[in-house]
Amino acid sequence: MNGQLERLAQLYGIEPGYHDVWGKWQATPDDTLRALLATLGVDAHDPQSVDETLADDERERWSRVVPAITVLRTRELAAGMRIQLQHATLARTLAWRIASESGEVREEAFGAVRLSVLEEYEGAHLQVCALALPLPVDLSEGYHRVTLIEGDTILGSGLVAVVPERCYLPPALANGGRIWGTAVQLYAVRSARNCGIGNFGDLRACAEVWGARGAGIVGTNPLHALSMRNPGNASPYSPSSRLFFNPLYIDVEAVPDFADLVQADRGLAARWRKDCELLRNSAQVEYVGVAQRLRAMFDALYENFRARHLASVTPRARAFAQFRESRGGQLRRHALHEALAEFHGKPWRDWPEDFRDPGGDGVRRFAEDHPEKVGLHEYLQWIADLQLGAVQARTRELGMAVGLYVDLAISVAPDGSEAWANQRLYALGAHVGAPPDEFNRTGQDWGLPPLSPRRLREAAYAPLIATLRANMARAGALRIDHVMGLSRLWWVPAGMAPGKGAYVRYPLDDLLGIVALESHRNRCLVIGEDLGTVSDALRKRLAEAEVLSYRLLLFERDGPRFKAPAEYPPRALVAWSTH
Repeated sequence: MNGQLERLAQLYGIEPGYHDVWGKWQATPDDTLRALLATLGVDAHDPQSVDETLADDERERWSRVVPAITVLRTRELAAGMRIQLQHATLARTLAWRIASESGEVREEAFGAVRLSVLEEYEGAHLQVCALALPLPVDLSEGYHRVTLIEGDTILGSGLVAVVPERCYLPPALANGGRIWGTAVQLYAVRSARNCGIGNFGDLRACAEVWGARGAGIVGTNPLHALSMRNPGNASPYSPSSRLFFNPLYIDVEAVPDFADLVQADRGLAARWRKDCELLRNSAQVEYVGVAQRLRAMFDALYENFRARHLASVTPRARAFAQFRESRGGQLRRHALHEALAEFHGKPWRDWPEDFRDPGGDGVRRFAEDHPEKVGLHEYLQWIADLQLGAVQARTRELGMAVGLYVDLAISVAPDGSEAWANQRLYALGAHVGAPPDEFNRTGQDWGLPPLSPRRLREAAYAPLIATLRANMARAGALRIDHVMGLSRLWWVPAGMAPGKGAYVRYPLDDLLGIVALESHRNRCLVIGEDLGTVSDALRKRLAEAEVLSYRLLLFERDGPRFKAPAEYPPRALVAWSTH
């Protein structure tokens, strides 16, 4: 392996190799390193390019005064955050300014020469000293903007996330109790009134049935938004977006606009229910047929909402406006993508060039010319959010200790709205997968693009924070699929065999801290799906952070004997089977 190439790859988190399940060291081939670096926009095609990229990267890293984000536990505040100052600045009068989420601003002068030196760098025209800047030990948990200033000049600015040591535990678990419940694959649920696919009304009914029997939890498959353009591609683990919900789960008859339509057309309810019955009678879920029938009804519901509410600015219209404002640009881009995907009838990479960029002129013109097409998808997300929120509220009324337990997929589909809206954040030329093992001797390629760890940090972990909030807001527990992804993921370059991939590291301590903070803010239990080749060290770190282990009864054996409950980890969710 080329030493400089390996050094460059490691700067981007790509590991030089790994020990396989048989204990043998597998070195990462140079062509894999180059291919993965290329997916991250790094030129490493020859030794000269590698050397130039290393030099540019070094200058760029040392030129940053304050990191985009620093994640600290309260006990680490006194030790401080890393800052980088040029030697010429060290003797000057400097100050830090901290702006908290509440709006409180604190400012204090400091002498850089008195700070602990962490590291020094000297390059062409650049002499920099890395220092530890102590922070107030009473900083509250949350996100704070730290700015370094010299007089009226801003030297640098970044976020500091003050995070808890452990994730949230509901009182029933924190006090040593146990909780039991059921898991529901919502798409497979049949009821006397759904349209051939389970909906949020059915989920509420499941909660009521099991809650009456003493259950504290109702689990579901991922409820993420899937492609409305291609409803037959129905895997909940390959979503268009993890920030939004699948509109096919909307309970149509519970939407107020449905009642308006029925009042205007007395025969509508009977026709609707007859269509639903035909779809329910299929032996399998008819995703395409269900989506087509629901899509037609969604158009009618939204037209009614536009005419009766948006036009008159009713309380419902104001509530919708508040939802749109609260979800901001993320909702807007998702809705734009869904409308454009239906308009073009193909994946976004095959759209005309001026539509592939979310900020392009083609996208702007489309939004101006077709506001009703975009608005429909914003409306559907509003309805879905209201209905799922009502389900979780009902579980609380029933006294369930946790309530809804939702599932977070490991990544998103490459042709979906999140990949389109965040093209720089995702390594779109690679797929998440798994290396060869006893069950899959050639490895696995799941077809999902991974987030770039470096770009994720440059974005101050905003994509992770948004994803956690979107999924925790309407749930009492969150299962993180393939939780090893907080530490490392197996990346497969597009076009290569799965076994030719490599592990890419992620900042585990930072990501765990963010998960813990959002867990407490949303009062949401966290479970990590830690099946397979997860190291004992990672399991220990997850346990310390109160991320529950995920154990399958069928796998938990000692020879032919099933393990007794006392032999499981103290913090574990035990299920009969996975997914």
